[in-house]
Amino acid sequence: MIYVLPVIIIFIVAYGIIRRVPVYDSFVSGAKKAFPLVVDVFPYLLAVIIMCEVFEKSGLSAMLIDLLTPFFGFFGIPKEIVPLVLIKPASGSGSLAVLQQLIDKYGADGYISRTACVVFGSSETTFYVGAVYFSSCKNKRFTKAIIISLVSFFISTVFACFICKII
Repeated sequence: MIYVLPVIIIFIVAYGIIRRVPVYDSFVSGAKKAFPLVVDVFPYLLAVIIMCEVFEKSGLSAMLIDLLTPFFGFFGIPKEIVPLVLIKPASGSGSLAVLQQLIDKYGADGYISRTACVVFGSSETTFYVGAVYFSSCKNKRFTKAIIISLVSFFISTVFACFICKII
């Protein structure tokens, strides 16, 4: 498994050489073109990171978890994974930390851990992806896209809980 990335890189370089592409020059040219994108995306990513930190450090996340647990419970989402459900759309690394805590606490084979793994693996960090995608678009109105993404995430979470319960 540790050799996958080096093999892919070697394959790409070899393919470029066979096709007589100046591999190094092409790489440098692509990197130059990517720099303006990084500059454009940075403020959006910074805003998402700051919002996640403020949300966590202010205690608002704990309050929101307590407030939404009955709502999520109505749809069959266990209260133990509510923190994961709330953090996943905003922070990939934060949700990974929550997932690790759940696995440590409930074991890898338990219902809570299985459900948390399915929820984690079948969703994306909505706000991060939105920030990256819409930073390069001329249309900056992404409210509808975010709402649709969050609703689909919620539906997939309910479905994941149902499937993991019957398996």
